[in-house]
Amino acid sequence: MSDEWKAPEKAESGDEKSWKLLEKTLLAGVQEQRRARRWGIFFKLLTFTYLLLMLALFSPLMDMEKSATRGAHYTALIEVRGVIADKEPASADNIVGSLRAAFEDTKVKGVILRINSPGGSPVQSGYVYDEIRRLRALHPDTKLYAVISDLGASGAYYIASAADQIYADKASLVGSIGVTAAGYGFVGTMEKLGVERRTYTSGEHKAFLDPFQPQKADETQFWQSVLDTTHRQFIASVKQGRGDRLKDKDHPELFSGLVWSGEQALPLGLIDGLGSASSVARDVIGEKELVDFTVEESPFDRFSKKLGASVAEKLALYMGFQGPVLR
Repeated sequence: MSDEWKAPEKAESGDEKSWKLLEKTLLAGVQEQRRARRWGIFFKLLTFTYLLLMLALFSPLMDMEKSATRGAHYTALIEVRGVIADKEPASADNIVGSLRAAFEDTKVKGVILRINSPGGSPVQSGYVYDEIRRLRALHPDTKLYAVISDLGASGAYYIASAADQIYADKASLVGSIGVTAAGYGFVGTMEKLGVERRTYTSGEHKAFLDPFQPQKADETQFWQSVLDTTHRQFIASVKQGRGDRLKDKDHPELFSGLVWSGEQALPLGLIDGLGSASSVARDVIGEKELVDFTVEESPFDRFSKKLGASVAEKLALYMGFQGPVLR
């Protein structure tokens, strides 16, 4: 026979057909769930984007409505809350922007800087201090009053000392005219654990603040000189800002870093009187209406910055921008 013999194809059993049908059904269900999930994410993002756009559009309209209801004259209020540092609500950029807007407004009869801050960066505080003095010289008829609520310490008092006058509550904490830098030392702990520290630097003292290495006398002395220099700058600025209002400039503890209550600070000349923002606006400035000039980022701006930072970080990782950095 010329034709080759072929074995008959084995017919699929009922069990195999059932399993294939079940497999197809499960795959179809998974695909449907994926599609539903994608559409769900899409509509959530669409809704979120819509809300952000509405917020961005209506925020200026709300500001215009507030402006329309303001009186002929008013007192500008600027909040200084929290740590004074770059990228924080109480950053120099935010405070200075608020100050410029308040001083340039012809309806403002006086400016109140309401402070509730433990201090922070001497650089950021110095920026604000210098700008206050510049604006006061540029607008001599517009007085600026610092009002300390719970706390006006360290860099916060540095800023306050540039004002025309300082007010506080009798229980407010005022002062802390000093400089601090703190850290930890883990040398003994590492020795007990048997861990060896390996540091590679270019520069003899590049790692002098490394908490995992023993301190060196010359480096400790140098770091202390940096703090002392910053402290002298702080003291000079306070003396310049407060002038003869400081009752005893040679008081042994005035610039020691101690804090006083508002009641104690008054006879020392650290403040000019006891009062709140509303009482200063009413009784000192003569315009009880307070208009908030505090610069605050909108939710849309905060979201945009966070998104931009996240994208930049991922891009840097993707392109391999990792390695030694200058600090």
